[in-house]
Amino acid sequence: MKLQRFFKHRWIDHKDVERLLPQAAVENLQTLVQQSERHHSGEICICVEGGLPLSYLWKGLTARQRAVTLFGKLRVWDTDANNGVLIYLQIADRAIEIVADRGLNAHVTAAEWLGVVAALREQLKAGGCEAGLIEAVAAVDALLTEHFPLRPGTVNRNELPDRVVVL
Repeated sequence: MKLQRFFKHRWIDHKDVERLLPQAAVENLQTLVQQSERHHSGEICICVEGGLPLSYLWKGLTARQRAVTLFGKLRVWDTDANNGVLIYLQIADRAIEIVADRGLNAHVTAAEWLGVVAALREQLKAGGCEAGLIEAVAAVDALLTEHFPLRPGTVNRNELPDRVVVL
């Protein structure tokens, strides 16, 4: 089983991600994140990865562990209000992970996060990677707008880049 997983993760790479999520879709998602951040003080980061790095495979680590690591490496945790959110897709294991900082997690239940993941998973099963990510960004936007709305006359400082990270 480990050998099969190893080959699957080594076989799927960023080129597969680019086929699943072409440049036009990446640009559309980036624009959507930028528009979303006009409603709230939070930060949304999308990361799509083909397969886990070799070091993760050798150690038997999971997509969740990778998402938490990327949450740190991409500095999603480093927002003033602790309200950054990472939406992570890993293609080889068909894994979906949402990692939210403690400021937002204090307001959002595990069931709400599971609902966002379930909706994204359904879109992915139907072959709509871009549509699923659009739906996930909209759901996260709604949660951030509810709990961290911008005050009238203020602007989101955009503490993190809005680009989609493809690994």
